[in-house]
Amino acid sequence: MPGCRTPMRLLLVEDDARLAGAVRSWMGHAAIDVDWVTTGAEIETALRRGIYDWLVLDLGLPDVDGEEALRGLRAAGFDLPVVVVTAREQVQDRVRLLDLGADDFLVKPVHLDELAARLRAVRRRQGSTGDIVLRHGALVLVPASRTVSLAGRYIALTNREFWLLETLMAHHDRVVTREALIESLHGWNEDIVGNALDVHVHNLRRKLGRGVIRTVRGVGFTLYPQA
Repeated sequence: MPGCRTPMRLLLVEDDARLAGAVRSWMGHAAIDVDWVTTGAEIETALRRGIYDWLVLDLGLPDVDGEEALRGLRAAGFDLPVVVVTAREQVQDRVRLLDLGADDFLVKPVHLDELAARLRAVRRRQGSTGDIVLRHGALVLVPASRTVSLAGRYIALTNREFWLLETLMAHHDRVVTREALIESLHGWNEDIVGNALDVHVHNLRRKLGRGVIRTVRGVGFTLYPQA
C-alpha cells in the first residue's frame, strides 16, 4: 500500500531537561516522536494513555529507584522494549537490569547516535522489520507490506485507518482508550477536532463491516472476539 510509514513513538523517562531536549531534537530528525516525563510516578499513566514503540529509562530518577520502576512496569504487564540509561558500569549491575526486564542499556554519558542505533537493534531483535503478521479471525494485517485482507479480500485503507487498525489488532486483548488513540494521531501532525477519531473508525467499519470494531462507551475501542 502506498504512503508513509506510521510515525514511531518513544517514551523518554529522564529528569535532565538538557539531555531530554537533545534526545527529542535528535529523534525528530529520524521521524520518531518523543514524549517526555521526568519521574517514575508518571510512567504507568503515560503508558496507559499512549502507544509507544520503546521506553528509554534513566535509572537516576528523583522520586523512585529506576530498577523499581522497571520491575513495576514489567509486573504490570507492559512488554514494550526498554532501553536503560545508567551510570553503573559493573557487569553484575548490567546482568541484574537484563534480568529485571531491560532489553538493552547505555552507560552515561549518552551518545545520541548510539542510542538511536540501539533502538533500531531492539526493534530488529523483536522482528519489527521482519515478517510479522497480525491475525484476528479472517482479518489479516501485514505491517511490513502495509496490506490488509478480510477473508482473502484485499482492503484498501488510508494511512490513518491502517494505523488505527494495526493498533487495535496489536492490542486485541484489551480496550485502547480514546485518549491513547487521539494522542497518537497527533503524531501525524493532524489537528484533532470534533469527532475526527470517530470519523476514522466509521470509515474502517464501512470497509471492514460492523462486526470488527467494538465501541466501549466512555472508554475507547477494541475488537470483537474473532472478527
